Amino acid sequence: MSETFSDPLRATYRLQLHAEFDFDAAAAVVDYLRDLGVSHVYCSPYLQAAPGSLHGYDVVDHSAVNAELGGEKGHEWFCRRVAAAGLGQVVDVVPNHMAISGPENRWWWDVLENGPSSRYATYFDVDWSYSQQDGDNRVLLPVLGDHYGRVVEAGQIRLERRGGSFVLRYFDHVWPVAPRSLAPVIARAGERCDSPDLGFVASALDYLPLPTATDRASTRRRHRDKEVLRVQLTRLFEEQPAARRAMDDEIELVNSNAERMDELLSRQNYRPAFWRVAGSDLSYRRFFDINDLVGMCVEDEEVFLAMHERILDWLERGMVHGLRIDHPDGLRDPEHYFQRLRDAAPQAWIVVEKILHPGERLRATWPVQGTTGYDFLNLLGGVFIDPVREDDFDGIYHRFIGADEPVNYHALLQEKKDQVVSELLGSDMNRITALAMQLFQQHRRLRDFTRDDAWEALSVLVASFSVYRSYGRDNGVSKEDVCTIDEAVACATGRRPDVDPELFAVLGSALKREFGGTHGAELATRIQQLTGPVMAKGAEDTAFYCYARFVGLNEVGGDPGRFGTSLEEFHREMSRRAHEEPRAMLAGSTHDTKRSEDVRMRLAVLAEIPDAWEGFCDALREASGGFRAAEVDPETEYLIYQTAVGAWPIDADRIGAYIQKAIKEAKRFTTWTRPDEQYEAAVIGFARRLVEDPATCTLVDQMATSIRDAGRINSLSHTVIRLTAPGVPDLYQGAELWDLSLVDPDNRRPVDYDQRRRMLASFDRVETTAPTTVAANTGTLAANTGTLADEALKHADDGGPKLLAVSRTLRARQEFPAAFGPDGGYEPLFAQGKGADHVLAFCRGGTVVTVAVRLPHTLAGEWAETTLRLPDGTWRNRFTGERYSGGSVAMAQLLGNFPVAILTASTTDQPERTEASANTTARPAKTTRETS
Repeated sequence: MSETFSDPLRATYRLQLHAEFDFDAAAAVVDYLRDLGVSHVYCSPYLQAAPGSLHGYDVVDHSAVNAELGGEKGHEWFCRRVAAAGLGQVVDVVPNHMAISGPENRWWWDVLENGPSSRYATYFDVDWSYSQQDGDNRVLLPVLGDHYGRVVEAGQIRLERRGGSFVLRYFDHVWPVAPRSLAPVIARAGERCDSPDLGFVASALDYLPLPTATDRASTRRRHRDKEVLRVQLTRLFEEQPAARRAMDDEIELVNSNAERMDELLSRQNYRPAFWRVAGSDLSYRRFFDINDLVGMCVEDEEVFLAMHERILDWLERGMVHGLRIDHPDGLRDPEHYFQRLRDAAPQAWIVVEKILHPGERLRATWPVQGTTGYDFLNLLGGVFIDPVREDDFDGIYHRFIGADEPVNYHALLQEKKDQVVSELLGSDMNRITALAMQLFQQHRRLRDFTRDDAWEALSVLVASFSVYRSYGRDNGVSKEDVCTIDEAVACATGRRPDVDPELFAVLGSALKREFGGTHGAELATRIQQLTGPVMAKGAEDTAFYCYARFVGLNEVGGDPGRFGTSLEEFHREMSRRAHEEPRAMLAGSTHDTKRSEDVRMRLAVLAEIPDAWEGFCDALREASGGFRAAEVDPETEYLIYQTAVGAWPIDADRIGAYIQKAIKEAKRFTTWTRPDEQYEAAVIGFARRLVEDPATCTLVDQMATSIRDAGRINSLSHTVIRLTAPGVPDLYQGAELWDLSLVDPDNRRPVDYDQRRRMLASFDRVETTAPTTVAANTGTLAANTGTLADEALKHADDGGPKLLAVSRTLRARQEFPAAFGPDGGYEPLFAQGKGADHVLAFCRGGTVVTVAVRLPHTLAGEWAETTLRLPDGTWRNRFTGERYSGGSVAMAQLLGNFPVAILTASTTDQPERTEASANTTARPAKTTRETS
C-alpha cells in the first residue's frame, strides 16, 4: 500500500480506539474529519494490547494488530479509508514498556518458562541478580492477595495440564511451568502407572540445560529438547489413557499438598508473592508503579527492531506518516533511541511525549519535530488567567480551607515527591541503592558508607530534581544537564543537612559521569530513569489533587503555583517556536489532561471575578451544610466546588467517579492500595448530593451560567490561537464542540459524530458573503446577522461557534499552507486603546491574521476606541465574510459579529487554493526541528 496523503501536515485529530470504537467505527468518521479540515488521523496505540484494554498502552504483541479493534483486516480497511479520503495517519508508539498480565505476551511467557536462558530474557529490563538472596535467578510476581504461604496452604495456586503442556493458575493469573521442575512430578506419575515412557520423559527433562545457562549452545539445546518432549508428552497422553490418568492423579496430589506445591513453585523461574511486596522487592523496572507494565531494553538493536517491525513497515509502505512516542523519559538513552528511529524512518514526523517544566527546553540534539504539546498547552492557558488576581485567590483559598499559614505549592510538591519515593517506589530505590553500594566499594573514601546511608541520600536526591530527568550519556553530559544535576545536589544538601554532604556530591559526580567504569555509569542511568516517575507521581498524580487554589492550572507539565502568562511572554515564546520548533504538536485537550480545554477556559473566567467567586463558595457551603459529613475536608470540598462549576452540567455519577479518583490520587486520607471506605463514602456522597440537591444545584447553575459566555469566548480564543500558532495543532476526539470533560475515564465517553456531521453540513450550506452592516458587540455569544456566523451562534449551546472556528480555521490553513510552514514566521500584532490588554493577535506568513480575546468577562464587550493595526492589503474574515483594508481597524468592528477572527489576505499574489495545490505531497521530515 503506497498511497500518499494529499496535503502537508496541518492538523491532527486524536481518536481513542477500543473494542467499542474499533477500526470500522474510526473508518466511518474519516470523511467527516476530512471535511472538518484536518490532514491526519492520530490514533491511540493499536498493536495487540492486553484483553479489554481501553487505551492500548499495555501492548502484549508488537507483531500483531489488536484483534479487539478488528485485527489485520480491520486495520487494512481503516488505512484504505484514510488514504481514500486524502488523509495521512499518525500512530502512537509505546517503546518503554509492555504488559505482562497473561500468556498473550509470548516474550514474557517464554522468560517465565525459561528464565535467563530465554531467547527474550534480554528484551526486558530485569535484574536477574537482584533475587540472589533466594539462591537463584527468579522474577518476583507480586500478584497474590495474601502472603505466599497462606495462599499455598489454602490451595489457591493450582497445577493444570493442557495436553502435554502444564500451567500454574492463581484465579485469573496463569503462568508457564519450568520444564525441569516437572521432572519429579512426571516421574512419580510414571511410577504410579509403571510407564517407562513417562520415566524417560522425566529423565530427559531433568537433563535439560539449567535456566541459568545462557551460552548459545545450551540455550538452543534447551529450547529444542523441551519442545520435542512437549510433543512427545502430548502424543503419550493421547495414546496411553493409563499414563494420562496417572498424570492427572499426580497433579491432584500436588494441588492438595502444600509441601509438594511449594516444592514445585520453588523450582520456577519466578516467585509468586503478596502484591504489597512489590513496594520493596521487585526485580524489574516498571512503568511508574504499575506492576503489570515491565520496562523494555529498547536500546538493544534486536529489541528495537522486534518492537518496531510493524510500525516501520507501515511507514515504509506509506500507510503511516507520523509517530507519537510515549514516555521517552523511561528509556535508558532517549537520544540514542530517537536517532535510531530517525535513521529507520528519515521522513516521518516524530513528536515525543516529553513533559517540559516552565522554562525547560526540548533537547536540540534529539532528531524529532518537538513535543506532544503540554508545554504549549500550559503557556497558552496562562494567557487567560489574570495575574493581578493572584493575591485575591490566595486569600480565598486559605480562608476556605482554614490554613494557619499560606500553602506554598512548591513546598507541597516537594513533600509529595518525598512521599512517592517512600511509599510507591521502594523497589526502584533498593535497586539503585545496590548499585550505589557497588560503586562505593570501589573507592576508599566511600567504602564505609552503609546501605542505609546510600538509601537515605538517594531518596532525597531523586526527589530534589526540578525537572523530570537529566540526560547524561556515556559520551558526555551537556551543560544543561550539569546545571540540572548541580541544582538537584544543592537542593538535596540544603534539605537534609543531617546527611553527609559528600554523599550528595558523590552521587552528583556519578550523574555527571565523573567516575570511570561501569558501576558509576549504570547508577547514573538508573537514577535518570527514576527521577521522571518521582516527578510524575509526585506532581500530576498527587500534588495536583492536594492543591486546589485554582485547579484550572493543575495540568500536566504545568506549575499550579504560577498564576498567568503575560502577552509579552507568549509572543516571545511563539517567535522562538516559529524559528526552532515550527512542526511541534500543539495540544489543547489530550487523553491525559486533567481537564478539557473548555473546562479550563471556563474556570479561567473565575480569575476575573474573585469577589463573586468567594461569595458563591460561602453561599454553597452554607446551602450544603445539612448534608456535608464531618469527614469532608475543606481542601476536597473546594476542589468539588470548582469541578462542579467547571464541568456544569454534570450528573452525580460523573462527579462521583471523578472525586473518587481525586481523593485516592491525593493520598491524604485514602489511597488505591489502602482505601478508607468510610471517608470515601462520605466525600463521594457529598459530591453527588451537591449536584442533585435543588438548592445547591440552583447556586451552581447560577454561577456557571454567569460565566458561561465568557468561558466560551475563552474557548474560541484558545481554539483559533492553537490552530494558527507555530506548530501542528491537534484536536482531541469530540473537542470541536464544547467538551466539558474531566480526567480519564471521563474524557473517553462516546462522541456523537452524527451531530457534528449535521452541524458542519449546515454551515457549508449557509455560508455567504460578508454582511453589509455591523452589529454592535454585546460581549455575548448572541446571533445578530444572517450569515454563517449567525448560523453557528444559533447553535451556541451545542458548540456551533467552536465547530465554526475549528472548520474555517483549518480550511484557512489548507488554503494558505506557506503561512503555517517552517518559513511562516510569527509577527505579534498589538492593539491600541483602553482594551488593548484584552487582545491577542498575530500574523503568520504575511497572509493570515489571528485575533483573539482574553479576560472577556472584565471586558464585557466594551471596546471603546480600541483598534488593531492590520498589515497592508485586503483582509477577509473567515467567520463572517467581512472585508477590511489594512491599517487601523476598530476592535468593535472586527469582532462585532463573532467573538474571534481569522483574517486571510485577499490579494492578487495570494490566489485561492486550486485543484493543483490540493495535490501537493507532504514536505519530507528533516532530522532537526529547526528545518523540519
